[in-house]
Amino acid sequence: MKQEFRATEVQVAYHPDGFRMDKTASPLNRYTRWEIPDGGEWENPTPVCFDSLPAEGWIKINSFNWDAYK
Repeated sequence: MKQEFRATEVQVAYHPDGFRMDKTASPLNRYTRWEIPDGGEWENPTPVCFDSLPAEGWIKINSFNWDAYK
């Protein structure tokens, strides 16, 4: 089972409800909300502010491949 963290404890992470956080990315990619259709692929990212992110339940990762979403 993956360990879950608070939003304030992570640099790069995703939330199962369709959020991604990457504090090392450009401003438009730092905090994003994604649609997750039935196929499971994350698509249509929308920038959001930090305050709109879920406070808990984040899963840390090393990085996102932002070039794949251009």
